[in-house]
Amino acid sequence: MSVKEYTQEELAAQPIGAWSGEAYRLVVGALREQLAVEGLTQPHWWTLNHVAGDPGRWTRATLIERLTRWEDLGIDFNGVFDDLVARGWLVEDAEGMTLTEAGEAGRVRARERNARVHRRIHEGIDTADFVTTINVLRRMVANLGGDSDLPG
Repeated sequence: MSVKEYTQEELAAQPIGAWSGEAYRLVVGALREQLAVEGLTQPHWWTLNHVAGDPGRWTRATLIERLTRWEDLGIDFNGVFDDLVARGWLVEDAEGMTLTEAGEAGRVRARERNARVHRRIHEGIDTADFVTTINVLRRMVANLGGDSDLPG
């Protein structure tokens, strides 16, 4: 895909909010579309990844505290957790949450779908430019009083 070239002055005058907003809508829309194939929302995906990354550490309360910052659709996290339990993908006990084999299999399928989106996003962008873009956005977030730490 070709992208029209503009002068540095033309680009420097562009509204960052408009371009970052458009990028957000397209990136998140593509990811949400792929997750929906598995019947998942982004909060489902985040839950699966957090629990897979540290089984037994996360409780409903700690995950809700961790993930609320990123959720923009007003989704009820308890409903997400209940759905994953009902699917047989997640189990909870006094120690915390753990994925079942079915949950891990679903997470792996969703990860591959998301990876395809990420590959499309990165087409024609070299790693150094991508890193610069992330760092510029992190700096803008920090300049406006937001948390510029990477999500983890």
